[in-house]
Amino acid sequence: MPSGDKTLVLIDGNALVHRSFHALPPLTTKKGEMVKAVFGFASILLKVLADVKPEYIAVTFDKDKKTFRHEKFVEYKAKRVKAPQELYDQIPLIKQLVAAFDIPQFEMAGFEADDLIGTIARVNPYSTMVVSGDLDVLQLIDAKTRLLTPKQGIKETMIYDAAAVRERFGLDPRQMIDYKGLRGDVSDNIPGVKG
Repeated sequence: MPSGDKTLVLIDGNALVHRSFHALPPLTTKKGEMVKAVFGFASILLKVLADVKPEYIAVTFDKDKKTFRHEKFVEYKAKRVKAPQELYDQIPLIKQLVAAFDIPQFEMAGFEADDLIGTIARVNPYSTMVVSGDLDVLQLIDAKTRLLTPKQGIKETMIYDAAAVRERFGLDPRQMIDYKGLRGDVSDNIPGVKG
């Protein structure tokens, strides 16, 4: 059960960087430096702070390309097309932005940002709002954990609780793991079950 009425927001940094980069038109500084992912990330962060008003907040980032999943399945993400370097060049700027807000940042070798979110969501005693464009996070939803995800671009958002997951997928959040395993995931090169 959540502790009191305090809220912890956990932001999936990499998911929002990618979402912002691909959802927005080119935005550059006077020097010609691409900053659309920075702008999008900052916009979502400010919206979350204003709308959710969390007592606690943290941002997670991917540390490396290789994770424990690559040890279990060598072909994990093998067919994923690498994002443009302009996206990766903005990550240090986004980390500076997060630091300027004095928001703790977490990353760990061998794990993705959403792995850290899953761990923190499970062990903290507070009502938790995960902010991510990655719907794999739906499996974390329970009595204390919800997902806020960009619905269209970065301006419109949707909040998933257990009822919203059931309405959209006809499944409980805990069943999303089996659903994804059976269905597979083209973006992660997970084949799923044929037929």
